[in-house]
Amino acid sequence: MELTPMRYRTFLWPHNPHTYAITFRRPVAEHKIPFGNYCIQDLGLVGRVLEGEGEFVGEGAYDTFKELASLFYQGGPGLLVHPVWQTASAYFTELSLLQRPLPDYVSYRFAFAEDFTGYRAGLELLSGGTAAEDGGPAAQRTHQVVQGDTLWAIGERYGVTLRELLAANPAIRNPNLIHPGDKVVIPG
Repeated sequence: MELTPMRYRTFLWPHNPHTYAITFRRPVAEHKIPFGNYCIQDLGLVGRVLEGEGEFVGEGAYDTFKELASLFYQGGPGLLVHPVWQTASAYFTELSLLQRPLPDYVSYRFAFAEDFTGYRAGLELLSGGTAAEDGGPAAQRTHQVVQGDTLWAIGERYGVTLRELLAANPAIRNPNLIHPGDKVVIPG
């Protein structure tokens, strides 16, 4: 089975990192009460963290690492597409070398923290009309989401890729989060 290449913003990994760890955290606070007892308060979920290690190998390996490092310095969230983790908006929070880099070999460690703020606004419902009704030259196909639909399955049904669906539906910020009743534009 061939896994999807890992991607963050514009950077596509030439080959996927070899280790991954996904951490889910739910912090709790302990409150002391009189006479030696205590109670625990659930503070809710905090962002998931994806971390791992990888290597760039071959001609230009160090240049590839420098390209990744320049992306790290940009800051802010970006779309993270990962072969074993759901696609998410994430912050690039750690990048480190694990040894002295060589021109043809770099071993590195990375971490991404999921950004939930991009999901709070939810999805904007897309226009259910056609391009012809809106004064456009041709009708626009749409699909109304029903319970259990995924963007991948919608793409399979209409013969388009997930990438094409996302390009045609810029209001969808999280490809794993669609709701029944939403309208998805099907690119033609």
